[in-house]
Amino acid sequence: MDNKTDAKIVITGVAESFLAQSLITRLEGVDIPSVFTHARIKDIEAVADKAALVILFMSEELETIPETLVYLKDLVVDKELGLILIGENSEYEFLIKTIPEQSVTEWFKRPLNIDSLVKRVTAYLDDNTGEKRRKTVLIVDDDITYMRTVYEWLKGSYHVGMASNGVQAISYLAKNKADLILLDYEMPIANGPQVLSMLKNDSDTGQIPVMFLTGHGDRESVLSVVGLSPVDYLLKTIDKKTLLEKLATFFKKKW
Repeated sequence: MDNKTDAKIVITGVAESFLAQSLITRLEGVDIPSVFTHARIKDIEAVADKAALVILFMSEELETIPETLVYLKDLVVDKELGLILIGENSEYEFLIKTIPEQSVTEWFKRPLNIDSLVKRVTAYLDDNTGEKRRKTVLIVDDDITYMRTVYEWLKGSYHVGMASNGVQAISYLAKNKADLILLDYEMPIANGPQVLSMLKNDSDTGQIPVMFLTGHGDRESVLSVVGLSPVDYLLKTIDKKTLLEKLATFFKKKW
């Protein structure tokens, strides 16, 4: 089958089986574009930019191409793609030594129930594409403990990226899209205002809304933050409930 540049579902495996062909037929029957590509880095790269979800047919042969598994791990983690696995217990246990288990959307054992798989794919696309797409929030903060706390608060409602400094943030944004950046105002080397300036001067990141995280609530500090035209500023004393409410209100107004 010829590769489709507009494929939403990338189906991959060591060999294109009859089951993979049947799955493509079923997905396209419900208007879900899909493509099979062999489990080689160059082949997956050719269609990865259009992928919303990857379906991997596991097999023992995958053990001979660890570089492909590392690439898949980076792909689904960096681009926050869904990953559905099809295979046996032993194949699954081997795979999660490379790909984090938390990155696996679903695991289907053989014999495969294609109806159940198609329903799962449809549900995933409904929840993660179009207007219902889960928004991505990038947290930039040199306080790793605080950043991980905010990550835990947000991960149930958003895709969440983390960066401990401006360089990491720019590197993340070179590979991923973000709908909002939570940016620490006070960081060593390059502080929040300097990072914001770098983002604003780049055409690819200049339109991403930024909320400053600040530990100071005095009038002078607040005015200095507002003067940089962020969409909002948040005191670091904010609690989980209030933070989630603020983000929900922001995204509701914006979208």
